[in-house]
Amino acid sequence: MAPWRRFSAGRLTRLHFQWIVICFAVLLSYANNPSGYFYTDSSAEVSDERFCFCQLQGTIDDCSCNIDTVDYYNNVKIYPRLKSLLVKDFFRYYKVHLNKECPFWVDDSKCAMRFCHVEHCEEKDIPPGLKGDASSYHKYIKEVQTLTNCNEDLDVELGYLNTSISDKAHKEFQRWADYDEAQDNFCILDDHEPGAQYVDLLLNPERYTGYRGESARRIWSSIYLENCFQAHSVKKKNAYSAMIPYQDMARNEVCLEHRVFYRMISGLHSSINIHLCANYLLSEKGSFGFVAPTGVWGPNMEEFERRFSPHMTDNEGSHWLRNLYFAYLVEMRALAKAAPYLRNEEYFTGLEKDDREVKTAVKDLLTVIEGFPAHFNETAMFSGGTSAIKLKHEFREKFMNISKIMDCVGCDKCRLWGKLQVQGMGTALKILFSGKFDDKVDTGIGTRLKQPPPSLRLKRGEIVALFNAFGRLSTSIHELEEFRQRMR
Repeated sequence: MAPWRRFSAGRLTRLHFQWIVICFAVLLSYANNPSGYFYTDSSAEVSDERFCFCQLQGTIDDCSCNIDTVDYYNNVKIYPRLKSLLVKDFFRYYKVHLNKECPFWVDDSKCAMRFCHVEHCEEKDIPPGLKGDASSYHKYIKEVQTLTNCNEDLDVELGYLNTSISDKAHKEFQRWADYDEAQDNFCILDDHEPGAQYVDLLLNPERYTGYRGESARRIWSSIYLENCFQAHSVKKKNAYSAMIPYQDMARNEVCLEHRVFYRMISGLHSSINIHLCANYLLSEKGSFGFVAPTGVWGPNMEEFERRFSPHMTDNEGSHWLRNLYFAYLVEMRALAKAAPYLRNEEYFTGLEKDDREVKTAVKDLLTVIEGFPAHFNETAMFSGGTSAIKLKHEFREKFMNISKIMDCVGCDKCRLWGKLQVQGMGTALKILFSGKFDDKVDTGIGTRLKQPPPSLRLKRGEIVALFNAFGRLSTSIHELEEFRQRMR
């Protein structure tokens, strides 16, 4: 019997109908996609692209470690420690001047949104050890705070000299000392200036406030157009076109010092963008439709893609994300280099139990950081005689200008976090390149400071900014992993 006779007429009718539907679907897909026989699901392509552009792999440029190594070390070991440390009083209270005039242009673009506002601390909220004149670090030395005999002199010889030198002369000496110290700084320190106030960083978290438009673009344009080393003589038209293309750096058309400067600024820019995307103002109304006093905040995937996806950034977005890792490694190297000095700090707030816990936590964090297997090697930079000295001076001056630009930010909360992160990065550069932290010993896995001399000292504001700035980069790497999980 012929095979077709095994089927009934009804079965043949259903089979014919199914084949007709399949053939029609194939013809329809061909009509919609004449360039190829099989239709490709464009949504799948978009999904792959969305996932791939932030799935970074391989080595970090100008460093000797892999992305995966940093992801693991940060997300498992460093980020949890920083998260618990930075909520402590010593690190959460930051003194800053937010009312300085912009030195470069007339700034009439203050953000009017309520989320741009910064809440300052009341006097009663500030820990006792932080109150007083912050212009001298002696205010924060434990021995001074706990001195019971007012007639006791910590240094007899200095006391003798104080009786024979006028107050005016002492002020001049301090001015000279401040000037000498400022020559090592890579950023402006203004916590000692009239108008500086303490800010509780936990009450003023970094997030997207709605500050955008020409004023915000002008900030980054000024940074990239005027303060970055230009690889080409052609005048750029906007901030993004002034960013050095990755291929130029990959072909070694830009020297190491210029690459480091650019990658640090680009890494900071990427980190800030990730924070804004992860803490985006989703709505000003609560679940019942009423205006929420604090707003509704959360991750914004569309904004993240807009800032980093290949088709929105001329294929540069993934390289900007890699620069985040580079900035992270540079700041981590600074903490490792200054670890012996930072271990000797008292982290004094006047609250004995808290101070003891902070000192223990800092020592633990520094031990973990020192154990990182592939630190950034800063000794390869600025080596070459007179030209290297000139290049370091130019490097420092350009970063100093960037710290001044932070006073031009129109959103107070953005200005706060911009100044803190730039100051933290500047403190890291000071540790790496001022020479004061270069009395080193080989540990087998890198170099670190020997016991620091008594004269070596960072101001409290520098230490607070250094740890918080590194905390922001660490948080960005952690949040980047969360964005990857959402895209999967």
